[in-house]
Amino acid sequence: MFTRLRTMLVKEFTQILRDPKMRVVILLVPMVQIIIFGYAVNTDVRQIATAICDFDNSTASRELAARLEQSGYFAIVRRVGDAGEIRALIDQGRIKAAVQINHGFAAAIEAGRTAPVQLIVDGTDANTARIVLSHAVKIAGSYGDQLLLERETRRRGAVWRPVEPELRSRTWFNENLESRNYYVPGVMAQLVLIVTMMLSAMSVVREREIGTMEQIVVTPIRRWEFILGKTLPFALIGYLNVAMVTTLATFWFDIPIRGNLLLLGLATGVYLLSTLGFGLFISTVSRSQQQAMMSAFMFTFPAMLLSGFAFPVENMPESIQALTWINPLRHYLVIVRGIFLKGVGFEVLWPQIAVLAVLGGGILSIAVYRFRKTGA
Repeated sequence: MFTRLRTMLVKEFTQILRDPKMRVVILLVPMVQIIIFGYAVNTDVRQIATAICDFDNSTASRELAARLEQSGYFAIVRRVGDAGEIRALIDQGRIKAAVQINHGFAAAIEAGRTAPVQLIVDGTDANTARIVLSHAVKIAGSYGDQLLLERETRRRGAVWRPVEPELRSRTWFNENLESRNYYVPGVMAQLVLIVTMMLSAMSVVREREIGTMEQIVVTPIRRWEFILGKTLPFALIGYLNVAMVTTLATFWFDIPIRGNLLLLGLATGVYLLSTLGFGLFISTVSRSQQQAMMSAFMFTFPAMLLSGFAFPVENMPESIQALTWINPLRHYLVIVRGIFLKGVGFEVLWPQIAVLAVLGGGILSIAVYRFRKTGA
């Protein structure tokens, strides 16, 4: 048994590693992708391209513009003298926000009246627009409080401060609220899914296309030995990708990893059962490598959308939420983010690990059942 299995493993590794392009796909592509996605997948809103239309041109209006720019959230890229230019700049995509300060802004402040300021935001991206509005309101509110304090101080001749509650906030697990810390572990989970599923999806059908399946048919190898020989090399490649990406995420992007690496290895194992199982199932029902690749793409794209990587599962309709339970990526994302950011252990993550084990065992059993050595 072990001799047949070893022969199968040697054959698979030789077939995979003898192709220079395949070596690049396995070793180099995941590293390049994690670097690109690590920088690109970032929802932090900073340095928003902003135009200033200052009709008042007073010390107070210039101070407000300076506060916006110094906050780090707004980058003043244009100063315009006509409100019509704002629409043109937004339509061209050259700015995302514009601040219009009308005549009488400073006079209203000196008289103790409300001094309105118009903020125009490109609402194409609703999430970014809400964040921009929130930052602008906070900055303007802080500036207004300072002006009120200075006016009351001048009037009373002494320092006057309104009594306000003091809020001391503490953020758990992601202290600096860096979105990269949240998304990079998710990118790792997606890369493992894509690489292992694509490789396993084309494994059996490749034997059929190149005509070597007939040679396997006449050997004494059993069905489960053939499936194990096909999956074990890809499982080792999956572990290698996890190790490389974890190292890169930790030392390149400074992503904290607070949990147990052995638990991450265990969870990755049951996750690979699912990804390889789905890939082998696709391979057993496909008649060509092109068909297998398209079928794998048809699975991976919905799996990413329904995983909670970018869109919270809780915001989806209940029927779709129920569908996400058969998505292995959803459960693995909970595990890797829990291990990386929260440092939680098996006592917290065992439900997700159990679901992955059931999914992986079930789909692998179906793939083994569908494989017929005599009819392949």
